[in-house]
Amino acid sequence: MVAMTKKIKTFEITFSDPSKTYYSSGDKVAGTILVEVSEVTNVSSMRVIGVGCAKVEYAKGKQRCREEIEYLKYEEILLLNDQPRDANGFVTLRPGNRYEYMFGFELPQHGQLVSSYKGKFGYVQYYVKAVIERPSQPALECKKHFEVEEPLDVNTPDLLSPTGGTKEKKVTCMFIPDGQVSLSAKIDRKGFCEGEDICINAKFENTCSRIVVPKAAIIAKHTYQANGRTKVLCDKLSAVRGNHIISGMCDVWQGKSIRVPKIKPSILSCHILRVEYALRIYMHIPGSDKLILELPLVIGTIPYNGFNSRTNSMSSQQGSTASDSWVSLGMPSSPPSYSDISCRLDSPLTPLLDDYDADDSPIFMRAPEFQFLPPPAYSEVDEEFNGNARVLQVC
Repeated sequence: MVAMTKKIKTFEITFSDPSKTYYSSGDKVAGTILVEVSEVTNVSSMRVIGVGCAKVEYAKGKQRCREEIEYLKYEEILLLNDQPRDANGFVTLRPGNRYEYMFGFELPQHGQLVSSYKGKFGYVQYYVKAVIERPSQPALECKKHFEVEEPLDVNTPDLLSPTGGTKEKKVTCMFIPDGQVSLSAKIDRKGFCEGEDICINAKFENTCSRIVVPKAAIIAKHTYQANGRTKVLCDKLSAVRGNHIISGMCDVWQGKSIRVPKIKPSILSCHILRVEYALRIYMHIPGSDKLILELPLVIGTIPYNGFNSRTNSMSSQQGSTASDSWVSLGMPSSPPSYSDISCRLDSPLTPLLDDYDADDSPIFMRAPEFQFLPPPAYSEVDEEFNGNARVLQVC
């Protein structure tokens, strides 16, 4: 940030490592203050201030809700001993010269800071401010923001433990019972990092007369607290969906995955601002409220170091070996698939339900009746103990 006045030509802050994207607890924040003047300028002192704070502010009717917490406060007066001074003891800066002043300080230890954040009604920010004090003139300031990301390890026992739940709901139509829907879901752990896949194991049952659609989404919940009041905002970050489930049927998800997008880690230790995540698994029911199950998630910065990839690789190799051994036995081929046979329908196809969350989607439908032709004949080999084989014709 550069401040331009009549006497100050350049006034800016640069960090020692410009490529550093974020700092963590215990890191050293160091840099240089660059000053250039367009005419002779007297300086009484120069200060460097490190600031970190969380702030929440929003309007609730006519009341203005505001709250603030300080996490970092550092101040240092830079020594200007190597600069010439006038009779009054002020440092004299002259045009044509480039003045650089070094600074550095350490951030507080782990547990005392909160990761940087910027939301609709609040933020957590950190910055370095330089102040030039001039005799008989207003002080000059410039700021330089920096990001803080607190390490959050997802390999703790609590975050590695599985979580799940079950929900069910009775459905009515004009106050008449219309069956019920239910879901049960489970994930193998609660802690994840950006880019990881969440594998969902779930079962959805539908005994009502409507077509329902199972879905899952990652939800971000932003909570702001100020003046004893609370404001909550929820955002849907990513989503997946399953197949339509008609009346009397069920659907099972075995390891259905949803990827964690690029998001900020969870903020759980700030008293006025929280960022929490959840995996929302739900069933869209036309003409009725959704059946919702939420499983808590914690988004961290230190990735999972388990052996899932190795286990999957071993399972894949075992499956490939089993497949090869099955082929080597010389067993007869399986009968053709029904999808390769032309079929006849007694009634026209009825389009499936639109799964948009709208009230104008159809509630009831009659599923068409399918009648497939029998599969063509194929041969099976009946092996006898004496080594002779007979070919049996199957119709």
